[in-house]
Amino acid sequence: MITTEVTLDELAALIKKAAGVSVDPQDLAQSADAPFATLGLDSLALLGIVGELENHYGRPLPPDAERCKTPREFLDLVNDTLKAGA
Repeated sequence: MITTEVTLDELAALIKKAAGVSVDPQDLAQSADAPFATLGLDSLALLGIVGELENHYGRPLPPDAERCKTPREFLDLVNDTLKAGA
């Protein structure tokens, strides 16, 4: 069984790479239900993160992925999608 899951650490690294915003994974874990805007991310930054994940995993994410409002909502959607295709 393939256990493909994006972690908070990976999301923090993607935020830095795609949006240029440094977020500590522990802070991200504590604010997992806070809006992305509180982390300094807008929808364009999230779109960049979606693109990075699609390139990395070689499969498209749902069209509403960049509309997620919180890190937890985003990770739940991404990980559910990856698990469904595993």
